[in-house]
Amino acid sequence: MAGQQFQYDDSGNTFFYFLTSFVGLIVIPATYYLWPRDQNAEQLRLKSLRRVHGRCLWYRLRLLKSQQSIVPTLKKAALLFGWAVFIFLAYKVSKLDREYQEYNPYEVLNLEAGASVAEIKKQYRVLSLKYHPDKGGDEATFMKIVKAYSALTHEEARKNWETYGNPDGPRVTSFGIALPAWIVDQKNSMLVLLVYGLAFMVILPVVVGTWWYRSIRYSGDQILINTTQLFMHFMYKTPTMNMKRLVMVLTAAFEFDPRSNKEAIIRPTDNIEVPQLIRELGNINVKKKEPPFCYPYSLKARVLVLTHLARMEVSETIEEDQRFVVKKCPALLQEMINVGCQLTMMATSRGGFRAPRLTSIENCMKLTQMAVQGLQEAKSPLLQLPHFEEEHLRYCISKKYKVRTLEDLVSLKDSDRRNMLRFLGEEKYDEVMAVLGSFPSITMETKLQVLDDEDSNNITAGSIVTVTVTLTRKRMSRALPCGPNFLCRPQGDATKNKPKVWQNKNKGAKKAAKSKKKKLTKKRPVSQQQGKGDKAKQANGNVAGTEVTAATKEEEEELSDKGSESDEVEGNKDSPSERDEESDKQSDAEADEVTGDDEEEWEALQQSIQRRDRALLETKSKITHPVYSLCFPEEKQEWWWLYIADRKEQTLVSMPYHVCTLKDTEEVELKFPAPSKMGNYQYSVILRSDSYMGLDQIKPLKLEVHEAKAILDNHPQWDIPETEEEDEDQEESDGIEESEEDDEDND
Repeated sequence: MAGQQFQYDDSGNTFFYFLTSFVGLIVIPATYYLWPRDQNAEQLRLKSLRRVHGRCLWYRLRLLKSQQSIVPTLKKAALLFGWAVFIFLAYKVSKLDREYQEYNPYEVLNLEAGASVAEIKKQYRVLSLKYHPDKGGDEATFMKIVKAYSALTHEEARKNWETYGNPDGPRVTSFGIALPAWIVDQKNSMLVLLVYGLAFMVILPVVVGTWWYRSIRYSGDQILINTTQLFMHFMYKTPTMNMKRLVMVLTAAFEFDPRSNKEAIIRPTDNIEVPQLIRELGNINVKKKEPPFCYPYSLKARVLVLTHLARMEVSETIEEDQRFVVKKCPALLQEMINVGCQLTMMATSRGGFRAPRLTSIENCMKLTQMAVQGLQEAKSPLLQLPHFEEEHLRYCISKKYKVRTLEDLVSLKDSDRRNMLRFLGEEKYDEVMAVLGSFPSITMETKLQVLDDEDSNNITAGSIVTVTVTLTRKRMSRALPCGPNFLCRPQGDATKNKPKVWQNKNKGAKKAAKSKKKKLTKKRPVSQQQGKGDKAKQANGNVAGTEVTAATKEEEEELSDKGSESDEVEGNKDSPSERDEESDKQSDAEADEVTGDDEEEWEALQQSIQRRDRALLETKSKITHPVYSLCFPEEKQEWWWLYIADRKEQTLVSMPYHVCTLKDTEEVELKFPAPSKMGNYQYSVILRSDSYMGLDQIKPLKLEVHEAKAILDNHPQWDIPETEEEDEDQEESDGIEESEEDDEDND
């Protein structure tokens, strides 16, 4: 009976198949993911950004890194070596002979399939004389010949060959293992067992455990869990957090502690350089004993952040640490904003829970702008531009120009701007204009509605309000009327505000509306007009009274003249049936208008649902526009915060939405529950940049909350018959009654 047999590769040939497959599974994906991207494309991109971003710190560091880095070369060399090994193994495998072939006795005897018995015997005698051992032939070859002869001449052997593929009958089933035989050799058993134990019982658990214990220390945004808990503690403890306190909490993050983050370094020279910087900065709450603000790592990080905001020069040794700290600031501040939003939501859902004030969250946003631009809070946003220093600002804020913001600088006439910036040369002036033109200018449009409601424009108490905000991003040079070349028209030009001819097309409509309004006022009863005249006389004196009485006399004459006309018109009117037809037509027209409005609302609702579905399925790139930042050490993309706030109560109405995909146009939906009390509310839709100072926008949002509709117990649409049979029976009974009535009429 056939059995099973496992065979290892004694010659080592099949092992090459396994080795080739293993190397291929490593080399092919590694080439796709690790092969350095086209350096020429990156160089071309940097070259295109040179004119605007050439002076930025991140740009200079990127150029220096690309010139000094040998990592791409090492990656290419390693991958090429892997491909060389793979190609060599594939070539080795292609040269291996097949060891397992289908047994064919005709091929052994060198005969064609279907040869006769006489031909088989004749060929057997010829080969026997040649390969018989007694004649000096090969014994193994002779045994193959005998086996083939018996398979073709003996009936039982032939039947076994046709059934099992072998004249001897069923054989043992063998399974080949593509591993060399020395692995299972008794001599090497201890060595192989040691390697297996080391690989699967030591190395693999250590690698997986290290990865796991490192990953559970971080949140989804790669922020340490301990840092998030630290932020939550201090934001709950201090709901209103000023900028100094905020910097202290930020720099106390565990990302700057060498015990929690190996990238953070405490150098021996810090004992000398940090106190010097503290003396230059002045009062930074050094003597505060509250942990962790008093720890050395927190104090060092605070000093590095403040020197960055003050644009102070530091030594080369501490400059590297400053870059590390500043790089971490935007992500940490974003986490602080998220923590503030979570506390606000908890305070809204739970009673008596203290939430951070709106000022604290907005200070986090402002500090992000300050960290990216390397400016203090009170500094002018004009210092974001190249070649601008503190002493140059006096030319801008003079009585003649009064330029305090970037928009003021762009809206100036080119001649005035050039005269104001006369301290710059031609090249520097052109560079400033190029940088200023690349700054963003955002147009924000809002639409207020209540989705999934019959009347989407009616806001009732407790309803979910949706504010659809459409953001359109343009370059500052194209968004303003100056044009890309900054050739502005004079602001004092009288023709600027003069309406064009094609803009006067609504004058006729306005005049018609005014005349219609006058006619409506003239149709009022004379007693009402006289009453109003008396009130005006009492309020405004005799002069106003005489004017009103004169006006009332003229109106009485006009009404008397029109009275006869109205009587004639009423006399010439059609019959009551015709008047009913006209009223029916008017009601039909009004119904058509209502259905048209309903269809428009339905289409708008379907479009909003489709937009939401596309937004869920579509993944947009977060690469928008590189930020111009003179002092930030890393390339930063241009992102924004969008939220609704009640600035009077200093509370958030909707949670800040981080807009990370605004390249040209972006549509964002902000949802919040309407107040539970009726009345008028004044909110603000706020757009803040996380990169630029002085480009924030605040748009008022008026909310008129009405009383919630009462729930109807008996609505007509709920009067549905229980079964269709009742309807059919009712129709049949109605038909029978109608037929009986017809018969009676006929009688």
